[in-house]
Amino acid sequence: MQPIIYQPLKGAKRIKIFIPYNRQGLREAVKKMNTSYWHPNQKLWSVVNTEQNLKSLKSLLGEHCKIEKRIAFKPVPSVALNDRALSALHDLEKALVLKQYSASSIRIYKKMFGVFLGKFMQRDLKTVNKEEIEGFIYELIQKNKISESYQNQIINAIKAYYEHALCMPREYYDVQRPKKRLSIPNVLSKEEVLKIVQAPKNIKHRAILQTIYGSGLRVSELINLRIVDVHSNEGYLFIKDSKGKKDRKTILSEHLILLLRDYYKQNKPAYWLFEGQNGGQYSPTSIRAIFRKAVKDTNTNPWATVHTLRHSFATHCIENNVNMRHLQTMLGHNSPKTTEIYTKTIAINNKTVTSPLDSLLKNTTLQL
Repeated sequence: MQPIIYQPLKGAKRIKIFIPYNRQGLREAVKKMNTSYWHPNQKLWSVVNTEQNLKSLKSLLGEHCKIEKRIAFKPVPSVALNDRALSALHDLEKALVLKQYSASSIRIYKKMFGVFLGKFMQRDLKTVNKEEIEGFIYELIQKNKISESYQNQIINAIKAYYEHALCMPREYYDVQRPKKRLSIPNVLSKEEVLKIVQAPKNIKHRAILQTIYGSGLRVSELINLRIVDVHSNEGYLFIKDSKGKKDRKTILSEHLILLLRDYYKQNKPAYWLFEGQNGGQYSPTSIRAIFRKAVKDTNTNPWATVHTLRHSFATHCIENNVNMRHLQTMLGHNSPKTTEIYTKTIAINNKTVTSPLDSLLKNTTLQL
């Protein structure tokens, strides 16, 4: 069998690669590429979609590799739902609205539950047992090669219906989930962050990137910032209704205060701290475009996303010996265990840590 590079679609974030089992050398070479990732359900490798990565893959895999437009897994087909299924979908939406779920969450839950209904819409859903649900998910994994993320989303949607709409006991929908991946967040070095946040010439764009990094914000929190949320005298930002419908405070950099004052004088926003050209909230798409341009202009790591700035904020706070309880509060984490993941992202090298071997041999003549 030949190695296969699947031509990424327009806007795709990653390039998928198939490497035959007997091509161990190629597999190890791809594994060592920056941003490489193994997708166990699809049996494919991937790297971040850049022109350089695509060129490197073609060079690495050689003249015998194939370039294909379609990835080998099948999309889950959509099915026209009957009246019973549409009624169940409405019941789920009603339950989630009453629970005050966000519009984006409701949209995803409905989409995933619709896939489930496509299989069981001829049945009374109360009679579908746990074994049948797990069998359905197993079939999606085997036939459609769904990702771990897709699997978790569809389980969440099924769980929400049986828990919130039908009020059934937890055992009924407590189905098997994929093994949780203990991945470490990607972070940028302090030098890379400095280049990125200073790259934009437009003061609004520069203020946006520096606010995200300087206060450890999510994109949704940045666009929801109001002018009244900036407490420059007290030195904090007030974050209203962040993830999990929680309010919190986070640090406001002294340098950022000066930048925001200049930005405010020039742009004069009316209500939201960062507004679009025609007023109203700034869009997440525009923020991502600003970040991508800054990364490209500074030739920094192409795998980084806007959220990488938040990960980098947390990591650099730990490196600066910020109290973990304070960091947990600033990030808005419920559990300290969530914050502790950033202890694994701090820089580990012989510049930051002294090996015990160096200590032992410090005053010893090295024998070759």
